[in-house]
Amino acid sequence: MKKKFVSVVLPCLNEEHAVGKCVKCAIKTLKKNKIIGEVIVVDNGSVDNSPKVAKAAGAIVIYEHKPGYGSAYISGLVKAKGDLLIMGDSDGTYDFTQIPDFINKINEGYDFVNGSRLKGFIAPGAFSFSHRYIAVPLLTGMLNLFFNTKFSDAHCGMRAFTHDAYKAMDLHCLGMEFASEMIMKASSANLKSAEIPIRYLPRIGKSKLVSFRDAWRHIRFMLLYAPTYLFIIPGIVLLMSGLISLVLMAPGPFWLFGHGFDIHAMMFSSAMSILGLNILTLGLFAKTFALFGNIKLVKNKWIKLFVETFSHEDWLKFGLFLLVLGFVISIYVIWLWVKAKFGPIYEIRILILSTTLLVIGTQIIFTSFFTSLMVDRYKKLI
Repeated sequence: MKKKFVSVVLPCLNEEHAVGKCVKCAIKTLKKNKIIGEVIVVDNGSVDNSPKVAKAAGAIVIYEHKPGYGSAYISGLVKAKGDLLIMGDSDGTYDFTQIPDFINKINEGYDFVNGSRLKGFIAPGAFSFSHRYIAVPLLTGMLNLFFNTKFSDAHCGMRAFTHDAYKAMDLHCLGMEFASEMIMKASSANLKSAEIPIRYLPRIGKSKLVSFRDAWRHIRFMLLYAPTYLFIIPGIVLLMSGLISLVLMAPGPFWLFGHGFDIHAMMFSSAMSILGLNILTLGLFAKTFALFGNIKLVKNKWIKLFVETFSHEDWLKFGLFLLVLGFVISIYVIWLWVKAKFGPIYEIRILILSTTLLVIGTQIIFTSFFTSLMVDRYKKLI
């Protein structure tokens, strides 16, 4: 059986005091365990002696001038020759003597192996309280929820994967969200994944992480690729809450827990219904587009069922029904106004209901046309 070639890839930005130690540790570990491989350091614009130190320690140094955590990794992974690829930071936080642990797990048949700091050993001072107990669990929980993964530490920077797995993940993010993209795409590509405990050590030098900014970038990225949680669930909640409230208040004031809800609440309910439908429509467009676009992150059997059974005419009829119903109610209000000889009338309640139906019906009509365009294109591609 042919021995696998291993590439260890380290991004580097002003790490002259740590990168040499990391490279030497990785090379020593490879030689000690008779592993054929290389260590690549991707310099991402260092203004210190990091490239010289890395090269002196035995690394292959390449340069990526486009800034970003993801930029550095993508540049290094593209040029890596290995059948197995191992990534880790060059700031001294990861213990490269654990390289064989990752390789052994890959040899068990896994495509993607993630390290877990939370399940391993964390040296004193290596992890701040806010990162260890708030940021990492929160962001990992969101990834697990949105993309059906089961990791305990989705932002650990030490990982291993096969070259075929790397190609299947098709990574593009240039910033810190690269870490989230990798987990998400490993799941969407149905890679066989595992997690192993690792040792996490205090970093050498100044951290490049900007906590709130980088956390927001991860959250924004996850939400953009999870339309169900960004659009569909909030849209359904707003739409249904608004419609139910409108129905309850249509005959007259609605009393709940001793409080009366009347015209003002009904106006808010109308706005909630319209806003909810708008948000839900955006989610529908995003989900449908994902079926034929170059987006592999959105999986939903219900949206495929919707697309396969979608009938433009049926949705058009439904929209027209609501539009006509709202129009008829509006005509009734106008008739009451005429009957009052164009004097003051107090039919605000029914007018709110009619205008809501008019807007919702109109939006469904135009939504059905746009959805039809996307569905027709999708059906031509399959």
